Amino acid sequence: MSVHALTDAQIRASLINVTQSERRNVTLPADVANTDWDRLEFYGGRDRKLALVGYVVAELDGVPTGLLLRQAESRPTSRAQCSWCADVHLPNDVLLFTAKRVGDAGRRGDTVGTLACDRFQCNENARRRPPAAYVGFDVEAARRARIAALRENVESFVRGVRNGL
Repeated sequence: MSVHALTDAQIRASLINVTQSERRNVTLPADVANTDWDRLEFYGGRDRKLALVGYVVAELDGVPTGLLLRQAESRPTSRAQCSWCADVHLPNDVLLFTAKRVGDAGRRGDTVGTLACDRFQCNENARRRPPAAYVGFDVEAARRARIAALRENVESFVRGVRNGL
């Protein structure tokens, strides 16, 4: 099940851990309308004007629920594994992102961190055909399992930020 197509306004409205000012100031990619929504378990993007800002939107119980994320200024000193797609053969960097918690905790500055692909390429990574591990290995079933795990991992992170876990 992929995320439903979203407009710029819907993406902004979905952000649950931002102030009204932050919501207005988010700069979404220019090509949101050209997104291949059928191949996304979540929507992720980087702010065009603020290099360390990103956002993700997942569907929780059929409702688009988004988070504003901030990239840590320092990069991991060793090769990190993405907490969402868990791909070990990544063609991209993995960075630490933090999300302000929702509600009073967020207003006090409480955050939750996660390691994620630098440009949120997790959707592409999970859809790549994994190598056959042994004779009779069901590559397509493994790919479907990776996609399902990605969806679950992202939704779990978004729920945790939303629910203060």
